[in-house]
Amino acid sequence: MGFRTHTCGELRESNVGQKVKLSGWLAGTRDLGAVIFFVLRDFYGSTQAVATTEEMKELVRSIPRESTVSVEGKVILRSSPNPDMPTGMIEIEPEKVEVLGRCYEQLPFEIATSTQSREDTRLRYRFLDLRNPEVKDKIVFRAKVVSWLRRKMTELGFLEITTPILTSSSPEGARDFIVPSRLHPGKFYALPQAPQQYKQLLMASGFDRYFQIAPCFRDEDARADRSPGEFYQLDTEMCFATQDDVFAVMEEVLTGVFAEFSDKKVDKGPYRRIKYADAMRDYGTDKPDLRNPLIIKDVTDILTGKAPFFGEGKKIKAVAVNGQAPGRKFIDALAEKCRLNGAENMYWFKLDESGAIAGGIAKFAAECRDALVERLGLAPGAFVGIVAEAKDAEKQAGYLRTELGVGLDLIEKDAFRFCWIVDFPMYEYDEEGNLTFCHNPFSMPQGGLEALNTMDPLDILAYQYDSVVNGVELSSGAVRNHEPAIMERAFEIVGYGKDVIEKKFSALYNAFKFGAPPHAGIAPGVDRIVMLLAEEPNIREIITFPMDRNARDILMGAPSEVTERQLKDVHIKLDVEEEKKPTSES
Repeated sequence: MGFRTHTCGELRESNVGQKVKLSGWLAGTRDLGAVIFFVLRDFYGSTQAVATTEEMKELVRSIPRESTVSVEGKVILRSSPNPDMPTGMIEIEPEKVEVLGRCYEQLPFEIATSTQSREDTRLRYRFLDLRNPEVKDKIVFRAKVVSWLRRKMTELGFLEITTPILTSSSPEGARDFIVPSRLHPGKFYALPQAPQQYKQLLMASGFDRYFQIAPCFRDEDARADRSPGEFYQLDTEMCFATQDDVFAVMEEVLTGVFAEFSDKKVDKGPYRRIKYADAMRDYGTDKPDLRNPLIIKDVTDILTGKAPFFGEGKKIKAVAVNGQAPGRKFIDALAEKCRLNGAENMYWFKLDESGAIAGGIAKFAAECRDALVERLGLAPGAFVGIVAEAKDAEKQAGYLRTELGVGLDLIEKDAFRFCWIVDFPMYEYDEEGNLTFCHNPFSMPQGGLEALNTMDPLDILAYQYDSVVNGVELSSGAVRNHEPAIMERAFEIVGYGKDVIEKKFSALYNAFKFGAPPHAGIAPGVDRIVMLLAEEPNIREIITFPMDRNARDILMGAPSEVTERQLKDVHIKLDVEEEKKPTSES
């Protein structure tokens, strides 16, 4: 008979009278004295059994919960059915119960309520946490989404090709994870931040449509929507492709997967296209949530000099809400949030029922009433929030817009609203004042070599694009730079000479000298797609074995120390300060 004839989620009324064998974990018991009900759980579900003989009751009482057991017996109808349980109309009358794997330790938490336990405990005992159907179902859901993506990409003519994990370090924006070489002393591999160069090399090799569910490794700090260490993306590249070609494919894929795994309204292609500059102007972010109807307006020309806090050199941005204006408690709390976010302050006023400016900065703004009403489209009862900043005014206005949309319940419900952000700047200044690439160094500048040679770098746009849904950046991509001369000049502008290109990007640079095709690609984040579809705000909940916030794998004890022999094999000598041990007096 083996270990089972059926799974624990399979039996129904039609099986009554059959002799069956189930195997699973002893999820719980309910001892009523005369009878003992006990529940067997496996990957597929749960089934109840009832022990009635003294011998069987004593055996069940002796088995610790979460032991694995097999139960042989007859399927009978329940005297008290449970309609909320798929197997709730039947139960097993056991003839034989066998312990397959005993649970010897005290459980660190109740399996059914593991999500209420401390995260570090859950991660240390992740193998127990995953027994919780609520936790397991999210991993199953992820597997189904990934399977759908694979099928869809294959259906669209893409070939799944895996690329190397051990590769070379290259300046792609984040810190590398490096791996020392035993055979080549003093040299290191790097784990790929993305298969960027390999997928472009595939295009230069003559492959037409490539994809893979690619692991990417970046030494970055954790966020709610970003796992430290590694993440997965639907990595794609297309030969002889334009930006429009990429958009057409991705709109079919993204709309398809969101429609397949969600009951919400999902935008169909073509998605709205928003220029980067327009997104920053209207939404204060390059990741706009289009479910929020509020739009930022610039009122610098109207309000500059009208109040001490509206001085020269500041950008003044306003967000208007028509309808019922919020109360003073909400306004004060909103102003405090804006200050905590880095704004100097949030200023405000209302239009009363007569249409006159009232409250907040009314005495400063009253003389500008008509201009403000026209610019902001105000009606009686409107509320206007304002930020005035010497720098980052767009960012602060974007925060104000989001807080107003959420706080006043203006966000559209049950919808996924997509857009493309296009026409990113090719270059920008970093925090140290150095010119650097805005998006990624492999993008084709709009205007090609002529633009690089004749335009101010900050005015050059690139064929770069992001897909955004509900304020979340799902993917980034670009039309690639496939001409060596353009690559050389693009890197020269940020201070990298030809020698650096030859050292850091030698394979790609060399391949482009042998007739590279125009190509383009994109890489939607699989983790974020699953998070949005599962409505799960914490990325660690949709990863099978996640790291904690401090990039530690608590379950496996990583990162860990290694032996002196292992270090010697890879020619490394540590120079790390030892932790000071407390003295007996401390």
